[in-house]
Amino acid sequence: MIAQDLDKTTFVIFDTETTGLDPQAGDRIVEIAAVKFTGKEKISSFQTLINPLRPISEGAFMVNKITASMVEGAPLIENILPDFLNFIKDSCLCSYNASFDLQFLNSELSGTKKRLGAQTPLSLDKIIVIDILKMARRLLPGLERYALWFVAEHLGIRREQRHRALQDAELTREVFNNLINILTIKGVADFENFVGLFGINSHFLDNLNNRKLAKIQEAIDLGMRIKIRYLSSSDARVSQREIIPKEIKQERNRSYLIGHCLLRNEERTFNLDGLLHLEVI
Repeated sequence: MIAQDLDKTTFVIFDTETTGLDPQAGDRIVEIAAVKFTGKEKISSFQTLINPLRPISEGAFMVNKITASMVEGAPLIENILPDFLNFIKDSCLCSYNASFDLQFLNSELSGTKKRLGAQTPLSLDKIIVIDILKMARRLLPGLERYALWFVAEHLGIRREQRHRALQDAELTREVFNNLINILTIKGVADFENFVGLFGINSHFLDNLNNRKLAKIQEAIDLGMRIKIRYLSSSDARVSQREIIPKEIKQERNRSYLIGHCLLRNEERTFNLDGLLHLEVI
């Protein structure tokens, strides 16, 4: 269930193990697992090996230790995807370095549709996806590295990263809960701002950003100030400011507000996704 408050939202953290690193070159998923929870309460889990119908690369084996004999009798991906999509239904989907897992998941969805027919209802279109790596980088600026095991160690989590899907999904859940605590302390506890900061679905982000852009443009057109609450990308501090907006800048698929900051008495640039609250005054 997607709720307005983070502590009432149902999340699913998932992880995959694969035959290699490139789905476009034919690499496939050999294991998928997920953990469903609301707040600190675990609801259920999902885990299965998958027969990829192709060899597992030596490099992948060195990481996950999954062998051909382990997946020989495992189900095919087309038999798993309907159950997995049902498992994540009505939840917010999360992963650590989500773009990697999503490219494999979308590749498998596309291949399954081709094999089973175009009308097969297999899609992630209505699922909101959060990248927990993006959370770590934004809320823990200045770390030496952002590998899952390193972030977990930094947060005082003693669980080891084993590069098996379910164990790593559980480790990621601990990291996620720690990052949610940091976010809550900063006063960010609503789902919309959470998605704006850490979501990776362009469709959902565009809707959020368009509303912000409309308010900023209104203030510029009317010659009015705006009051903002802002999460800095450099030091993860939250501040309140009054801005005289001057322009909206688009650069590398990102939007920025440029304006005179009355707090600093100078022109400043603000990343649109860091605007937690925006009010025309």
